[in-house]
Amino acid sequence: MAFSFHIEARDSAGPARAGLITTARGEIPTPTFMPVGTRGTVKAVAPDDLKTVGARMVLANTFHLMLRPGEELVARLGGLHRFMGWDGPILTDSGGFQVFSLAALRRMTEEGVDFRSPYDGSRAFLSPERAVEVQAALGVDVMMCLDECTSYPAGREETERSLGLTLRWARRCRAAWLSRETGAAGAGAALFGIVQGGFYPDLRRLSAQETAALDLPGQAVGGLALGEPPAERWAAMEAAREALDENKPLYLMGVGAPLDIIEGIRRGADLFDCVMPTRNARNGQLFTRLGRLVIRNARYREDQRPVDEACACPTCRAFSRAYLRHLFQNGEPLALRLASVHNLHYYLELTGGARRALLNGTFSEYYKEFYETLERGRAEGFS
Repeated sequence: MAFSFHIEARDSAGPARAGLITTARGEIPTPTFMPVGTRGTVKAVAPDDLKTVGARMVLANTFHLMLRPGEELVARLGGLHRFMGWDGPILTDSGGFQVFSLAALRRMTEEGVDFRSPYDGSRAFLSPERAVEVQAALGVDVMMCLDECTSYPAGREETERSLGLTLRWARRCRAAWLSRETGAAGAGAALFGIVQGGFYPDLRRLSAQETAALDLPGQAVGGLALGEPPAERWAAMEAAREALDENKPLYLMGVGAPLDIIEGIRRGADLFDCVMPTRNARNGQLFTRLGRLVIRNARYREDQRPVDEACACPTCRAFSRAYLRHLFQNGEPLALRLASVHNLHYYLELTGGARRALLNGTFSEYYKEFYETLERGRAEGFS
């Protein structure tokens, strides 16, 4: 299997680290952010834009792609990489979170999940074996085990039941992954296990111990950023991390506000994803080192400055706040692309800056400066 992880530097003050993931389709320096291309596209941007802003790996979604256009069609057309025009590594989520969000349309069983398609109402079924089969057919580089995510808040009994199901499904995913014949579609893809356990540190620890025992190429912490207070989020994440294999990459799933990214890095996470940079961009909210800038505000009508004067992204190099506001005010499609490119660049520079600081032994200073700069931004009216 053409997948490996090497730790290049560690923070002297904590578990943060810089590493390098190697796949058949390229190397991924960590920590890093993965733009979300749920349906085989990162909304409003092209693959060339992703390369320009420094993306090394993108995320797509098993659930959506198996429903539309279907993994068999994607496989016939050469696999997901060729289908979406992206030649770098791809990670696919298994669809567990999407199943969780369809509470009114699905029925959970030990075998898997029966659900109605949110597109046309047709019946569909997703099991651990089916999740591996779909991801292999797509031909991705990293596939995720099927898991069940609990809501916030959830009682201990419900959380324990769900955790047990997730672990049994993970074992079945592992068996299906190991049984695939050499040379089959998706051969060489790495499988990551997912830690659940809600917001009970002891259950998180148990889930992490059992997940680590599967000895998969990578590991992830899921079921966070569901509306819980930050203290509970980080207690759950730390309980999981302490019981996982520190020599394997750690993916913190769906936790994507800038403060969460920096705090996740400080606690040892290597990979991040979230729809926030592109979703917020489409709503006219732009991330800067000083905080969020709402570009539709009238105060930017004649503002000739770039979104962030310290930013080197294509948007900031060529366009003013006034022009971007004009595009949004008039519903111009270009607004979505330029804003999305800027936000993705911000996220990738945030993780890239943390990586450089870790390699240089200056992460504590980087972390401190991140918060000090945000504080200055608040004084200047940024949110």
